[in-house]
Amino acid sequence: MNQTKVNKYSRSVSIIGVGCTPFMYTVDNPETDGLTEGELFGYAALKAMEDAGVNPQDIDFYFHGEASPLHQSNYLTPNVQIANWFGMKGKASIHHSEACCTGYYAIEQAVNAVASGKYNCVLSGCVEFGDSAAVPNHPYKREKLSMEKFLQTTAWLYDRTYTRSLMAGQELIYDDAAEWYKRTRGLTDEQMDDTINHMSINNRKNASMDELAIERRTYEQIAKEAGFDDVMDYMRSPYNPKNGDFLRMSGIELKCDGAAAVIVCATDMVDKYMGNKNHKPIEVLGVGCAACEATTPHFEVRATEEAIRQVYEVTEVKPEDIDIFFANDFIITSHLVSAEIAGYLPYGEGWKYICDGRTAYDGDKPINTNGGRTSFGHAHAASGLADLYECVKQMRGECGERQVKKLPKTAMLRGYGGAQNICSYIIRTID
Repeated sequence: MNQTKVNKYSRSVSIIGVGCTPFMYTVDNPETDGLTEGELFGYAALKAMEDAGVNPQDIDFYFHGEASPLHQSNYLTPNVQIANWFGMKGKASIHHSEACCTGYYAIEQAVNAVASGKYNCVLSGCVEFGDSAAVPNHPYKREKLSMEKFLQTTAWLYDRTYTRSLMAGQELIYDDAAEWYKRTRGLTDEQMDDTINHMSINNRKNASMDELAIERRTYEQIAKEAGFDDVMDYMRSPYNPKNGDFLRMSGIELKCDGAAAVIVCATDMVDKYMGNKNHKPIEVLGVGCAACEATTPHFEVRATEEAIRQVYEVTEVKPEDIDIFFANDFIITSHLVSAEIAGYLPYGEGWKYICDGRTAYDGDKPINTNGGRTSFGHAHAASGLADLYECVKQMRGECGERQVKKLPKTAMLRGYGGAQNICSYIIRTID
């Protein structure tokens, strides 16, 4: 597999503001039914501006990310259609789409634009209606996105000529990381099953403390309502069925609607933009990226190894320096596999950390403190920036009851999606 040498940025770039909508099922609620893409993106963008202490005139350029714009919004140029909602009429912009990795590439796009010297302050946002689709030729009406229609869009992620016939489609890929981890670490089927279930329990515990999360009922509560005294008995039961050899329904994304945004600026210009804001800027130290299409054996693993190799090499950060870890886990095994590849969890021992609850927000190795894709929700493109929103809040100590024990100074976030793009980056609070 090819490798890329990543160079250091020409100038330092820092995060100064973040914003995020609640993740939701818009068409299910009369209060949100009829919300448009511009309104969701605009809400997140304006929240990020408020957080940074800037106004639209301060921002030079914006990026717009959406995983499936034609299907979800009926726009070929969605970035152009929304600027009025957050005061940026006339400002230049670019739309990009990397499927479920869009929100992770969103930070790289913004940082590159500022690090190059072309712009000083950039907004990057992502929006997705993962639970509903635009009704053609109607100004705002949306209809529920059935699983049948959703799976039609996932077929667009794979090469039509060869990949499908090689059985690299959705069902096989879902179990690939679990099978690889079980085999290479020497786990039994029962140990792998318990690990997957504990990941779901930990994610839900984290989300139960987050008011923006789509699902806040803990699995202990759900098990009790179903008549189970032991939550693991519930997790192993037909109430939580398997959809393959390993993965259960609790380990699959909750597709929903939402938006998130971030504002970055040149680090040496932070004082100019942030004004009287008290929170510290967070520097983006480096980004590593890779991509392997679905015919590559264990493609998530291989691309993650390359992206993480890049980001460690360019930043000179060590695994032991990472205080908090986020992974786009719409297939829940992702956060175990990527955390071990990153060295955040020790090789072959990560499953034990998960089963002991050490990766929950109140553990010593927190992962996905917002609940990840299986509990916070998965508004496809927006999910990566929602993770960044949570990470920044944790690094500032602004997460209230779900604040991690040790204030994080250095964080790694790893996104993937689209069969498969991988983007991993490291950020650090500036003292």
